Amino acid sequence: MNTATPERYRTFAAFYPFYLTEHVNPVSRRLHVIGTSLVIVCLLLGVVRDWRFFVAAPLVGYGFAWIGHFVFEKNRPATFKYPLYSLMGDFRLWFEVVTGKWKF
Repeated sequence: MNTATPERYRTFAAFYPFYLTEHVNPVSRRLHVIGTSLVIVCLLLGVVRDWRFFVAAPLVGYGFAWIGHFVFEKNRPATFKYPLYSLMGDFRLWFEVVTGKWKF
């Protein structure tokens, strides 16, 4: 866990390197990618099938991510202090894994 963080990140560009330091465990990263993938599926299903998938999306996404943090990373999710940047980080990490920048 990185304890030398600044008081407040002002930009996502400044936040993302910190985000990556909070996701060094490969199992945690995989859980984030799986959770984010399921969020995307839920959002699509919410549009084409049933609105209740919209309700399921954050439960599924945060469920996988928080297991990664509490069980494997042993740290507190950045979502609590940086909800928007953390969400953006989840999707950027997902994109970087899907496009091959990071190993799944």
